[in-house]
Amino acid sequence: MRVAILRRFPKASFSMDVYADRLVDGLKTVRPDWTILEYYPQYSVSGAGAAKGMAGIQKYYERYWRYPHRLKQIEADVFHIIDHSDGDLSRWLRRLGRPNVVTCHDLINLIQPETFKGRARFPLISMTAWRWGIAGMRQADRLITVSSHTKQDVIEHLNIPAQHVTIVPNAVDRAFCRLSPEERQMARDRHSLPPHTFCLLNVGSNNARKNISGILAAIADLKQQGIPIHFWKVGADFTEAQRQFIQTHALTTCVAHLGQPDEQDLIRLYNAADCLMAPSFYEGFGLTILEAMACGTPVITGNVSAMPEVAGDAAILVDPNNRAAIAQAVKQLYSHPEDRQTLAQKGLERVKQFAWENTAEQVACIYEQISFKANTSSPSLPSGLSPHPMPSESTPIDSFR
Repeated sequence: MRVAILRRFPKASFSMDVYADRLVDGLKTVRPDWTILEYYPQYSVSGAGAAKGMAGIQKYYERYWRYPHRLKQIEADVFHIIDHSDGDLSRWLRRLGRPNVVTCHDLINLIQPETFKGRARFPLISMTAWRWGIAGMRQADRLITVSSHTKQDVIEHLNIPAQHVTIVPNAVDRAFCRLSPEERQMARDRHSLPPHTFCLLNVGSNNARKNISGILAAIADLKQQGIPIHFWKVGADFTEAQRQFIQTHALTTCVAHLGQPDEQDLIRLYNAADCLMAPSFYEGFGLTILEAMACGTPVITGNVSAMPEVAGDAAILVDPNNRAAIAQAVKQLYSHPEDRQTLAQKGLERVKQFAWENTAEQVACIYEQISFKANTSSPSLPSGLSPHPMPSESTPIDSFR
């Protein structure tokens, strides 16, 4: 079988691309005789001093016109659109008679549009394009969601029948693992972390739904109680309002932004921290929960959206709106080392259920189902040209609008 993976970038730059990389590796493991092809928009800006506005226009032109038109040159049995915001590609593929699958990771921009504020240079255009993209998922032969919560969001907000949506959870890469006590101590020493300091870690963006402000408020409470706390923020930097909060509450000595580490450094940070702080307001899945668990790090996360189904009983679940509850969860782990050990062990067991080979096997079965249906119901599908030399069963769901 020839499978075309339609992704956003050629290598892992964002979470969607991490998903693409891991899925491709998994597919090559579980279906070694298949041909897996990867395609993505070819962004380019003419002139070193090209204006940002012109660069944006060129990106829209490439993404929504030139790139979709190139799809007719691709010959594959199944097309898999990795990012739900690229769901508009399903429209083009449907016109070409090409079986296609879309993975929907979350619908946060639709459900909580306030979280989109400040994230785009042209917010109205960006939101309109995003809505156009996710609406295109109705044209797919099958929709994959990464959690049951996201499946329910898709059913409720896009009016897609449940039988056309399959849950295939994300997984965690085997590189994320428990390091030796000596390696963990070396990582703490590298950041001059005192031996008795209780270190919290947050990994990811600074979108409002990540609740970084709530974490900082809890840290301020814990510091007032005399708990030797320290907070590492990995990924996006603090906002100006958050920096002001840090300054006002004298948290500068116990809060640090560590930038964008590579994978190996990130694994060391997970191991060096005493707890992952992930009390988000919304997650379509919550991959950092699994990454922390794989490293033997206890997790505090939100009791809403997809987080409980990912964490199971291997994390402390808190109301993300309750700063006192967040602080109390941290205090519990700080005061009871035996609880930390229990959660760490539960996490190591929990994460065994999430392997990329399992995810890839389930996805491969979906490919086989929709390819079989396409070949039996439409034997004269139009054939394409040679691919660009870059390194279910279901009826079309657009009829259920």
